[in-house]
Amino acid sequence: MLKTTLDRDQFVRLFKLLSSDKRLSLLKLLERKKCCVCELTAALQMSQPAISQHLRKLRDCGVVTEERQGQWIYYALNAASPMNEMLNTILAEVPVCLDDVQRMEQTNQC
Repeated sequence: MLKTTLDRDQFVRLFKLLSSDKRLSLLKLLERKKCCVCELTAALQMSQPAISQHLRKLRDCGVVTEERQGQWIYYALNAASPMNEMLNTILAEVPVCLDDVQRMEQTNQC
């Protein structure tokens, strides 16, 4: 049983975020490690603007954080989010796409 209680609006926001296959894939990759946009574009074979658009939605909802390191911005799951416990429970049930992970690990663009 979950310890965190979310209100109805938070549930709706979370499930809307998860309704996109690409955002779900992004979250599964960020579950493994913090990543920069170039790693995510390589993994998901999407354009940088498309990845950035999805990350903005995740960040605006508080599910993802960003951290600047030099010229790069790294994204990670937000452990302080009230939705974090629910998100982790859901992500634990979603299978990872091994092709996405392999492409991300092979990228040397960053």
